[in-house]
Amino acid sequence: MAKLRVTDLQQMKRDGQKIHAAICYDYEMAQIVDRAGVDLVTVGDSVGRTYFGQESFYEITMDQMVLVSLAVTRGVQRAVVNCDLPFGPVQESAQEAVRAAIRLVKEGHAEMVKLDNAPANMDAVRGIVQAGIPLWPQFGFSPQSSMAIGEFMNRTDDMIARRRDLILRQAQDLEEAGASMLDLTGVTHDLYAEVAKMVKIPVLGGQAGAEADGRIGGFSYRAASIDQDTPGRANVAKFIHDAAVAAVQATKAANF
Repeated sequence: MAKLRVTDLQQMKRDGQKIHAAICYDYEMAQIVDRAGVDLVTVGDSVGRTYFGQESFYEITMDQMVLVSLAVTRGVQRAVVNCDLPFGPVQESAQEAVRAAIRLVKEGHAEMVKLDNAPANMDAVRGIVQAGIPLWPQFGFSPQSSMAIGEFMNRTDDMIARRRDLILRQAQDLEEAGASMLDLTGVTHDLYAEVAKMVKIPVLGGQAGAEADGRIGGFSYRAASIDQDTPGRANVAKFIHDAAVAAVQATKAANF
């Protein structure tokens, strides 16, 4: 199984091949999705809420992100591994953002890093790229920017349309600054299509359809949703829950 590089993902766009990214937080899940053939495994800052039980995106620390990134990278043989920069270093300064990115690569073994609300932090974007680290900027209506603009959960198609020109300009600026890929978040399918057609680097998104260059899917957090009822996807949490109930009942009945 040949190891993929960031340049391979870029070539996939040129070849018209779709890229599938999977959000993972642990060694075993990383092994599973890697064997399934995902192209990109990404350690999201959502690990704070999903894995550590934190209440918001803003609580996750660099130490925690490094630890989770290291666990995930140990489970991956083929896919490219990205790790999100947590809230904090980027907000402090561009220099701190670069130091944090270096740490994710050096200690967490990440092969690419993601920076949320990237257009507002272009000095950090340029600094990370100049440090030789592949960068996957996130922009659009992204979670970390929601504290400032309050729009992530309440965005509308009309709101997105009003920001169309700005988002197109930001995509171009990020590509020119040296971004390896783009994570466009929370926009309409039409805007995904425009951005993907305009830039030469891959454009992915969790809400994207086939008009984008790929899609980001969650597996670790989906496994915790017992009430998940999405067609075509197994309810992993219910399977584990029912097995645990059966094990408890067997032990209580001394049937072991």
